Amino acid sequence: MFEVFGLFFFFFIGLGLAAFIFWIWALIDCITNEPSDGNDKLIWVLVIVFLHSIGALIYFIARRPERIRRFGK
Repeated sequence: MFEVFGLFFFFFIGLGLAAFIFWIWALIDCITNEPSDGNDKLIWVLVIVFLHSIGALIYFIARRPERIRRFGK
């Protein structure tokens, strides 16, 4: 019983740590590379901060490829 609990515990700790690292990376990427046209950067930073990992995933899927294609960074 303890081995199964320990396995799940370490799995979820690792998953949470990976989500936190992804969140930090998305936030830094948005702050440093997002162009400051209007309020776009502010809106994306607020989305990432308030929605945490889900916001980072939305930014990664929706905005980042468009920004790279449009601005090259």
